[in-house]
Parts: sequence; structure tokens; C-alpha cells
Amino acid sequence: MNKLKSAVTYFSKAELFLWLFSLSAILLSFFIFGQTDYLNLIASLIGVTSLIFCAKGNPVGQVLMIIFSLLYGYISYSVSYYGEMVTYLGMTLPMSVFSLVSWFKNPFVKGKSEVRVNKISKKEFPLSLILTSAVTLFFYFILKFLSTANIIPGTLSVATSFLAAYLTFRRSPYFALAYAVNDIVLIILWILASLRDTGYVSVIVCFVIFLINDLYGFYNWKKMEKKQHKEKNIQIR
Repeated sequence: MNKLKSAVTYFSKAELFLWLFSLSAILLSFFIFGQTDYLNLIASLIGVTSLIFCAKGNPVGQVLMIIFSLLYGYISYSVSYYGEMVTYLGMTLPMSVFSLVSWFKNPFVKGKSEVRVNKISKKEFPLSLILTSAVTLFFYFILKFLSTANIIPGTLSVATSFLAAYLTFRRSPYFALAYAVNDIVLIILWILASLRDTGYVSVIVCFVIFLINDLYGFYNWKKMEKKQHKEKNIQIR
């Protein structure tokens, strides 16, 4: 009973509302637009649940992101979005594994499920942009070879996904903003897909919900950063 109570109180009322709203919006859009691909629905529900845990700096979010990457990679393959498939299976998936290890190794307080927020140095930020450019260029030629549909937004998705994954691994609050930009790119991609099949409108709704959650994630990580900095200063005194 105590474990159940602590699990419920772990999230604030606003976070529970955001999570339930997100689940409801995804479920409603799925049935309203007559979707029958339940794998797509499951992936969306797992994805949005991972975001609420990631917003709390909880490693469980990375475990769920690994599962989401596997499912989303398969879904992307089914609509010939090879860029998304390669991105999630060849990049987001392994980076989520690295992030999971990093988050487990760097808790703010030993035994607690909150990662220690890290601040990227001024020297490291340009390095992250150089790495992002190199990876994007490499993946662009792969996408071109695979005759990927909508290659320009697909390539932008690679760039924003890698930057977001890198910042997640480095435990920077700005990973959530990078994912928010990636959500916008994905919304555009799936709008293009929905022009051929209106059933994909539910996927657009899914990434709109992801965008809202990622923006909240950035807000909460900045709040965590201030709280951790304050507690650290108190301990030093």
C-alpha cells in the first residue's frame, strides 16, 4: 500500500494531468481517425509515458525510450520512412542505452531515481554541433541510397535526433528542447504521410503531444537544476 501511495505521489498533480491528458488525446485520435494498427497505438502510449519519466530525470524513461525506438523503427519501415527507421534503430536506440547507463551512474542522491543535472561547457557545445553535422552528413548519403521519402525533413530529423540524444547522454536540460525541435520536424513528416493516408493523422496528434511533453521536460529540468544547485550549496556550508 505504501509503495502504491509513493508511486502516485511521485508525480505532481500537474504531471499526472499532463500524462492522463496525453494518453487520452492519443487514444481518442486513434479511434476517431479509424486507426487499426494497434502496434502504432502501443508505441505512442509507451513513448509519451517515457517522456513524463524523462521529465523527472528518472532512468525508467530511458528504458521505455529503448522500447519505443524498436517499435517506432518498425513502424517507420512500414511506410518507407527509412530515415526515421535508421535514425531510431541505428542512433536513438544505442544512444538511449548509453544514456540509461549514464543516468544510472550519475544520480543526484545515491539511491534516488533522479539524475544529476549536468551543465555543458562552452567548449563542448561547439563540439556537439560538429558531431551532429558529421553524423547528419553520413546519414544523408544513407538516406539518399535508400531512396528515402521526403529526404530533406528526414535529414533534419537525423540532425535534431542526434543532438537531442547526445544532450540526453550528457544530462543537459537542453536535450528536451532539441527533442521539441525534432517533434516539429516529425509533425511535418507525418503531415506529408497523412496526405496519402488520413489514418496517419493520429501519428501527428501523437507528436504534437510529444512536443507539449518535451517543452514541459525542459521546464522541469531547469527547475531541477536550480533545486540541485541550491541543495548542493547548502551541503557545502
